[in-house]
Amino acid sequence: MIEFYLKHNRKNIRPLVDDLLNELEFVFATEKISALKTDKVFFPEIKGIVSNNSFEKVNSYYQTIEKHEEKFPFLKNYVNKNKIELPKKNSFVDLFAGCGGLSLGLANAGFHPAFINEIEPTFAETFYFNHTLNVEQYFVGDINILVKELDKYSKFLKDTTLVCGGPPCQGFSMANRQRLIDDPRNILYKSYLKFLHEVRPQFFIMENVKGMAHKISEIIADFKKYLGDDYNFDYALLNAKDFGLPQNRERFFLIGNRNGIDTHKIFESIKKEYKKEFVLRDAISNLPELQPKPHKNNNDINNEEFGFMIRKVKLKKNKFYSYINGENENGLLFNHKNRFNNERDIEIYTRLPQGANSLHSSIKDIMPYTSRNHMFKDKYFKLNENEVCKTITSHMKFDCNMYIHPTQARGLSPREAARIQTFPDNYFFRGSQNKWFAQIGNAVPVKLAEIIGKNIKKFL
Repeated sequence: MIEFYLKHNRKNIRPLVDDLLNELEFVFATEKISALKTDKVFFPEIKGIVSNNSFEKVNSYYQTIEKHEEKFPFLKNYVNKNKIELPKKNSFVDLFAGCGGLSLGLANAGFHPAFINEIEPTFAETFYFNHTLNVEQYFVGDINILVKELDKYSKFLKDTTLVCGGPPCQGFSMANRQRLIDDPRNILYKSYLKFLHEVRPQFFIMENVKGMAHKISEIIADFKKYLGDDYNFDYALLNAKDFGLPQNRERFFLIGNRNGIDTHKIFESIKKEYKKEFVLRDAISNLPELQPKPHKNNNDINNEEFGFMIRKVKLKKNKFYSYINGENENGLLFNHKNRFNNERDIEIYTRLPQGANSLHSSIKDIMPYTSRNHMFKDKYFKLNENEVCKTITSHMKFDCNMYIHPTQARGLSPREAARIQTFPDNYFFRGSQNKWFAQIGNAVPVKLAEIIGKNIKKFL
């Protein structure tokens, strides 16, 4: 991980290294590994940047990883990914990649990541930790700068099969009469088009909020302006719940190709995978129970009561567990921690029945927004375990009042949200707890991305 900090987040390297050392101490304790002494120097570049004590620990801990990584494969995630292995076929580039939900789904479908762009260093760190790409295969920064420097990355972008990404796009409202491409808020959308123009992949996927469908005629015109007549386009609104995932999440997907394929047939193939399968209970019922957390400013605590950042635990398997994890098991569970809630919120969480919101009579006497019920009816919502979950969003980084656990007096944990987004249990989200929620909420559901990728691959 330190090589990633040196390359992509050098200005924050001192606190990042100290946090990493604390994390490794916790991992070693969890796996009952003793740290080794060594004279070997692993990262001479950080000497003088971090404290002498931290520098000694870095060398000791990386020597320990080197010795134990075969027995404990999870430790390999911390090791320098020093090989650049460019895929010979079915390569893809992920722009606005976030923590990697779309990429993981495409990789599961048989595509191979070759280059990643993400502006938020912590999100990119999560991607790096959970994948094997070399640090050189990341551009952590503004895509507008990347587009001007594409020649530097030509060896990663040559013969790209697929480009995917979801550019943040503000001006899609039906009330907005300005064209998308001309709206200054949509500079990232324009940069996505410029990237496609330069790289010219065989296929591309653009994912976005469902409101983009209102602007589809403009969007098609914009893509034709930048890509010419070589590409065939089509779009659809796809809802995760229609494919058996335990979430009501409808999003806009635009797919294009220059292989002479009628893209409408790709969407027809995708929609043949409609099915009803999982509800919320399937996704979260076998995770360890957590207690309400009334203690503020103690996010570093890891215990049985409030949860762990990393925990060694044997979970009871069910169909959903096998669906998201397959054969990937390491006995560790990540990011399953509760967050602080005040006494009033905990009382509201306790009283509300499943499926009820802020207007329910059980909390009328303690509901803080009764004078503005019309505005705050969904301020609190207790999820129904027998239904699919409402859309997981990045708002969860602020609070989980709209995502109250159906049977425990607390909000969903980051791991529960990640389960609903169909991330496997061994996917470790980096950074602070609030950033875990932000990354998970912004992601494309992994299994939906896998379905899309699998059906595009049929037409290669």
